[in-house]
Amino acid sequence: MAWFLYLIECKDGSIYTGITVNVEARYAAHASGKGARYTRSHPPQRLLATVEYADRSSASKAEHQMKLLSAGAKRAFCILHGAKGT
Repeated sequence: MAWFLYLIECKDGSIYTGITVNVEARYAAHASGKGARYTRSHPPQRLLATVEYADRSSASKAEHQMKLLSAGAKRAFCILHGAKGT
């Protein structure tokens, strides 16, 4: 089963990073206030990027590496891997 790394720009300009098997459903959960604690207090504005991985392990490793990047580096990544969907 494919897993996806996704990046969301929040209304305050911050960037949230997560993984899921269904990006559309997960974004909807964030938008409705039922997603992660972070997006409950920083509502999502738009999906910036999604990247598909073969398994959860690969997606989790990519998520960890993404979270180590600066906001500028995350935005540069998003330019190269623009949103596919939501």
